[in-house]
Amino acid sequence: MTAASGPEGPSTREPRPADRPESLADLLGGRRGAVDATLPPVAFAVGWLATGHSLVGGVAAAVLAGTAVAGWRLRRGDRPRSVLVGLLAVCVAALIALRTGRAADFFLIQLLSNAASTLAWIVSIVIRWPLLGAVVGVMLRQRGRWRRDPALLRAYSRGSWVWAATYVLRLAVFVPLYLGGQVVALVVARVALTWPLVAAALAVSWLVIRRSLPAGHPGLRHPVTVPGPTDEGQGEGRGQGEGQDRT
Repeated sequence: MTAASGPEGPSTREPRPADRPESLADLLGGRRGAVDATLPPVAFAVGWLATGHSLVGGVAAAVLAGTAVAGWRLRRGDRPRSVLVGLLAVCVAALIALRTGRAADFFLIQLLSNAASTLAWIVSIVIRWPLLGAVVGVMLRQRGRWRRDPALLRAYSRGSWVWAATYVLRLAVFVPLYLGGQVVALVVARVALTWPLVAAALAVSWLVIRRSLPAGHPGLRHPVTVPGPTDEGQGEGRGQGEGQDRT
């Protein structure tokens, strides 16, 4: 997934200049994690080609690259669990390829992950829990307050469609290449549709969110909350207090 999921930690972000408006790239950590994710597949293809289409050579190169990336991410302060999950994904992909004896199967985990991510993003929008809002809400420590802002909920839903479209695009490219066993083409597509696509999705979804919010809205960090049915009196009082503060 990568949307995703990133797809990658706020602790690795560089300080944001005070005079530059905040963007989703600032909140979600930019493209660095996406770049990291492309290195093991590239190493796999290089090792596979250099050893005369040997799966062992490709797998060894990919695992070494994944280990190096994991060590670098740990040194720069990324969360150990996130780092280990990334390394585990490389190892599982390598085991699948060795088990089936088909080099293209190194990319099977990636293909299944994109399919699951497509479904997850679309379902999240339909049930009115858009994943983009959930991710940014966690980053901003808002819990579910953003969902009680109708304008923000609508904006996040529209922005989430941008991310859902990126996974659909990946599947449209990856599936024919995978079925045809095009290893080098899969690597090229992986690189082309990872960090450049993430950068485009960040920019476009941020633009969609900004244009979806009404004039005068205080922005992502300040949801204009409307009391929900479970808030009862306490939530109502809090919403009125926030309204008085804004006025």
